[in-house]
Amino acid sequence: MSDPSVLVVEDEPDIAALYAGFLEERYDVDRAETAAEAIDRIDETVDVVLLDRRLPDGSGDDVLEHIREAGYDCRVAMVTAVEPDFDIIDMGFDLYLTKPVGRSKLLAAIDTLLTRSEYDDLVQEAAALASKRAVLNAQKPAAQREGNEAYAELVERLETLDADIDELGESLSADDYRAMFRDLGEA
Repeated sequence: MSDPSVLVVEDEPDIAALYAGFLEERYDVDRAETAAEAIDRIDETVDVVLLDRRLPDGSGDDVLEHIREAGYDCRVAMVTAVEPDFDIIDMGFDLYLTKPVGRSKLLAAIDTLLTRSEYDDLVQEAAALASKRAVLNAQKPAAQREGNEAYAELVERLETLDADIDELGESLSADDYRAMFRDLGEA
């Protein structure tokens, strides 16, 4: 399995190089210095985008809008000197980091975003399977369900997912959990 992919969208070459240096040991890092470059480089292989809001040829907000409209399944952290205002409410980013951002904070942010991705996928799949199980439980007698191989596989997969979700939840420290949902706790 390859390392998670991170796209650093930053117009200041020194800052982009610094971030890449922080990340290259753990992640597959690519860089873009403009909105146009970012739009060209973003694809389904990118797991995390670190996105500056001010770029020389446009706004990081436009890049974010492109990512969401194109349906890319990546997490986006705005990493910017722009102080947040109410305009961020309707934006589709996952984390907002105000510069300066050090190594530990940047690595923690990416870990948080990747954990959210993993957790979201597990929860989404478990919810879909639980819905199917509930419908079948309501519509089919127990004897029919017990004799059906596909139903048995559904139940087995759901049990595995439940265990994986529990394990993931247990593996998160209190700080990880708070960071995962930091936007809910900050006032």
